[in-house]
Amino acid sequence: MTEASQAVRVVVADDQRVVREGLVTVLGILAGIEVVGAAANGEEAVALVERHRPQVVLMDLRMPRLDGVEATRRIRGAHPSTAVVVLTTYADDDSILAALQAGALGYLTKDAGREEIARALHAAAGGQAVLDPAVQARLVTAAGLSVDRSSPSRPLPDGLSPREAEVLCLIASGHTNAQIAQTLVVSTSTVKTHINNLFAKAGITDRAQAVSYAYRHGFVNPAGTGAP
Repeated sequence: MTEASQAVRVVVADDQRVVREGLVTVLGILAGIEVVGAAANGEEAVALVERHRPQVVLMDLRMPRLDGVEATRRIRGAHPSTAVVVLTTYADDDSILAALQAGALGYLTKDAGREEIARALHAAAGGQAVLDPAVQARLVTAAGLSVDRSSPSRPLPDGLSPREAEVLCLIASGHTNAQIAQTLVVSTSTVKTHINNLFAKAGITDRAQAVSYAYRHGFVNPAGTGAP
């Protein structure tokens, strides 16, 4: 198998030409990444995904004709095997939440270095979420006031048990293992078991990915009024 056939196939979407062309150039020289298309707006991004079936779209949020959030929603709906990683100037709560709830698997700001972007693309191609540390911190802060630990009325994703869902909410709100144990009145070893089971079922490997997963699956309500 050739190196090109093993490379992560990527579509870049950004309305600023200099940024878009710069990303294509930078990604094009990185090992293991193949840029198969570049879009100047959300509509073009959706069309390029339909044409090239990339593994990942590197998506800006603020674009004409169709913004990155709606483009992400359409891509994820029509092509669930294509992951979306947001790369944007905006790290405000509304932008982060909208992107994650639309199905974005990663969220980086434009001060990310090329190696960080490359790692995010490879992770997303493997189904792993990646969050900029500042973005993760904002989500944890927001989640501290808005997690819903009640038993959900809807089916839980990925076969999670109600207890695992509760542990997930507590992780999203920034609780340590010891704090989760104290809150649930269980031992820390029991908490670790729940976390291991949760991570295995959800296909995640760390707490940053757990925070992203919690938002994407509606365990955290940005309005702070309980789960939808």
